[in-house]
Amino acid sequence: MAHESLQGKVAVITGAGGVLCGGFAKTLARQGVKVAVLDLRLEAAEKIADEIAKDGGEALAVSCDVLSRESMEEARNKVNSKLGTCDILINGAGGNHPKGTTTKETLELTDLTEKDDSIITFFDLDSKGIEFVFNLNFLGTLIPTQVFAKDLAGKKDACIINISSMNAYCPLTKIPAYSAAKAAIGNFTQWMAVHFADVGIRVNAIAPGFFSTAQNKALLYNPDGSLSARSQKILSHTPMRRFGDPKDLDGALLFLSDADYSGFVSGSTINVDGGFLAYSGV
Repeated sequence: MAHESLQGKVAVITGAGGVLCGGFAKTLARQGVKVAVLDLRLEAAEKIADEIAKDGGEALAVSCDVLSRESMEEARNKVNSKLGTCDILINGAGGNHPKGTTTKETLELTDLTEKDDSIITFFDLDSKGIEFVFNLNFLGTLIPTQVFAKDLAGKKDACIINISSMNAYCPLTKIPAYSAAKAAIGNFTQWMAVHFADVGIRVNAIAPGFFSTAQNKALLYNPDGSLSARSQKILSHTPMRRFGDPKDLDGALLFLSDADYSGFVSGSTINVDGGFLAYSGV
């Protein structure tokens, strides 16, 4: 194995029923890591855990709500009793909400003077929708960390990996709440890196670029399977001219998880974006 020091460690991954974090779970399991697959949807978590087991790995599916301290404490008890205490925490739960999204990329005067109820402008954004997005992304990182970092403190080679986004640097049009929430994750990662340094916990983040997942399929593709106009914009601003594949994240994940490779790395965010952030568009 390329990462022998990871064998036998316990990784807790929230949002692990999804494509990207499910991929994280499988990648770590292949390195001999015991993986707790946490997701709000038990069926999705069990699917990933079953796939890991069929591949010879060890995984535990746990249904929990990252916005509930009580739910996360229950999840921690299950993980500790079945797998052991956490060594690697990956805060992958997150997402957007339609009520925190505008219909158009930019505001037009006619949107105000000729009101169309089918158009959601900046002024129509629902505060509850915005609150949901901030809670899911920020509190959904804070609460699991409050619960599981107790087990990480004082452990050798313990680490936390948060999931940021290209939106943290370059906010996409239409999704102000998600972009701002992910920007908060980058800042929070740096804060935690300082706060936990004396108890031996490294804290870093991965910022994926544009990956084709079930969550954003409707955004990236037309019903006939062709690329949407938004996809064409994305790819024209991605120097590598393609969407990311989940396996493209494996290198950053294993690097940050393995203290033999990143033992002096904390407070950093690794961008995995095909060059998106580097390109000015000119």
